Amino acid sequence: MDMHTVVVGTSGATAADVIAVARENARVELSDDARTALAAARSIVDALAARPEPVYGVSTGFGALASRHIGQELRGRLQRNIVRSHAAGMGPRVEREVVRALMFLRLKTVCSGHTGVRPEVAQTMADVLNAGITPVVHEYGSLGCSGDLAPLSHCALTLMGEGDAEGPDGRTRPAGELLAEHGIAPVELREKEGLALLNGTDGMLGMLLMALDDLQRLYVSADITAALSLEALLGTDKVLAPELHAIRPHPGQSVSAANMAAVLKGSGLVGHFQQDEAPRVQDAYSVRCAPQVAGAGRDTLAHARLVAERELAAAVDNPVVLPAEGRVESNGNFHGAPIAYALDFLAIVAADLGSIAERRTDRLLDKNRSHGLPPFLADDPGVDSGLMIAQYTQAALVSEMKRLAVPASVDSIPSSAMQEDHVSMGWSAARKLRTAVDALGRIIAVELYAATRAVELRRGLTPAPASRAAVDALRAAGVQGPGPDRFLAPDLEAAAVFVREGRLIEAVERVTGPLG
Repeated sequence: MDMHTVVVGTSGATAADVIAVARENARVELSDDARTALAAARSIVDALAARPEPVYGVSTGFGALASRHIGQELRGRLQRNIVRSHAAGMGPRVEREVVRALMFLRLKTVCSGHTGVRPEVAQTMADVLNAGITPVVHEYGSLGCSGDLAPLSHCALTLMGEGDAEGPDGRTRPAGELLAEHGIAPVELREKEGLALLNGTDGMLGMLLMALDDLQRLYVSADITAALSLEALLGTDKVLAPELHAIRPHPGQSVSAANMAAVLKGSGLVGHFQQDEAPRVQDAYSVRCAPQVAGAGRDTLAHARLVAERELAAAVDNPVVLPAEGRVESNGNFHGAPIAYALDFLAIVAADLGSIAERRTDRLLDKNRSHGLPPFLADDPGVDSGLMIAQYTQAALVSEMKRLAVPASVDSIPSSAMQEDHVSMGWSAARKLRTAVDALGRIIAVELYAATRAVELRRGLTPAPASRAAVDALRAAGVQGPGPDRFLAPDLEAAAVFVREGRLIEAVERVTGPLG
């Protein structure tokens, strides 16, 4: 069901627009300004197409074949051929939300008035989105330069009524059949239009925006689970004092510390570390430095968000129409380096956030470091193994995230007969980040599972109201608390869904108010 309508104008789109279309099936409409800009840019392309001198992308071949001048009688075929030949993806299908983001972002650039695409082509793109038709796009095919060529080509192929697509019922069928069922006429491409439909950074940008949406939620969740672990370990909340973070003024660090302090407000568990038989002077780094690590990650999110906002404001195509000058010029704006670097940076900080969360979980399970908790939080240690293997699973996910943190953007394989001799690999950076984000959510869920059980095992001590709310909501979601060994996988999966859907944050914020 459509949540609302997103109107596409000439001046870009917002991250919220992309999320609404990709994930919430929002309806798409073209503004009057966009239609006017589309028509004006098209008139420039038509005028250049009528001239005898060659213009790249209008009356020439592409890439290393750009030296050939193409006569008017072959130009429609040229545009169809570039779509068909470039729709060369292989491997598993890409997720529906990624394809919808890809299509919407290409439509956003088309409507900028810098691509020379006719208004009726843009309208067809909107119609396909509104009909819930999703082109089949494959995992492999983009090098992140000259745009996400293969993925965008598979989308353009659907506009032509060719290839396969998924209907709103989830069934994959020939695209021509789906268009006909929804009363959508296939487009007949004219000069420059095929090239304009596939020459953008839309896939990697769409995945960056969705990763930022997910990571914002996961960073708040990680602050909550870090606070629960601190509480379960009878640690001190003195290290969260705002004056300590003010003297090292990284913005994210202060936000994370404030979140943890809000969760721990009113706790009867914190500060008991000095009552141990061997009093602790201070907590371990994974507990004490939680705001510093999570805060640095938050600052990285802020940088990546700035990059994404700049790219959202961009019109990425080659060649590009400059309406004020009446020119069509080649350029290199399709190179994905700015986005690729941000995607790789996010994979690095996500891996480190997962790593520190796993260290806290391990501490909760180790009787030599947990300050009185039973080994592995087991009901009857020896007979019961408790959460021993849950930590193994968490460690395996952390190890995978470390591999995914290896940057894709430092790689480059020359293509197109050395014409495209340096590429960004931004699509690959985005694909591995999606895997990393999923893994991070699962790692945080394991810490949540362990920390809530540990808090409940501190019988006789009263947890913070926000902590109690987190425990109660998790139990209400069907995730069981302390007790004899049972089949753990369903509990862990339910905890992962609880975190991913933001229900942990909702439960805590009912007590604390909005967290940063």
